[in-house]
Amino acid sequence: MTDVESAGVPDAFTIRAVCVVDQLLTVPGRVGVSAIDKRPVEGPVAVRRLGLHGDIQADREHHGGEWKAVYLLSDSDVEQWVDELGGPVPPGFFGENLRVTGIDTSQLQIGTELEVGTGGLRLQVTTPRIPCQTFAHRVGRPKWVRRFTEGGRPGAYARVLTAGPVEAGEEIRVVTVPTHGVTIARILAGVDDDEARRLLAEFDLAELAPSLVRKLDPATDVRPVDAD
Repeated sequence: MTDVESAGVPDAFTIRAVCVVDQLLTVPGRVGVSAIDKRPVEGPVAVRRLGLHGDIQADREHHGGEWKAVYLLSDSDVEQWVDELGGPVPPGFFGENLRVTGIDTSQLQIGTELEVGTGGLRLQVTTPRIPCQTFAHRVGRPKWVRRFTEGGRPGAYARVLTAGPVEAGEEIRVVTVPTHGVTIARILAGVDDDEARRLLAEFDLAELAPSLVRKLDPATDVRPVDAD
């Protein structure tokens, strides 16, 4: 791990809104419903291993679970879509749990650890949000999956290292930062061989989100050197 200042990210940023599911939406596809419609709530919300109290994921195989328990998205992440969507993007509209301000989430490195508020909640950045057809259906814009990916500001998923409460207005502190330099933005764009090897030199496969490991696989040989 390296110190926060040299990693090029602020040492703290602020939660503007805490969002949980408001209603399930009917969407095309195998599952048929989505919990992407999240809205801000007032007061403290308990956060445990699988996410925020009162929140759900209709398809935890792809959206949620331990490695995607909390989704952070910043005001700066959505600014590029304001004109197209006809105005400011309200907190929760993209399905995020925490709308934050004061940081570029695309520059967070995989494995960065965050301390939230004063109640002991601790998170670890795990993987970028990968857009899907449910997201495209929610936004209602043509070729949204490709365009959102090209925008390069997907927001960051995190897993819960230590459970605790979260509330709008609280500070999130960046407490540890890896040395590999592989950011959320680089994972979304596609890492090169050197980046993948640096990441895997610092974290065992079991310490990485399975979806992230699958994304790394084409870029590097993760097998033992004596494997066939």
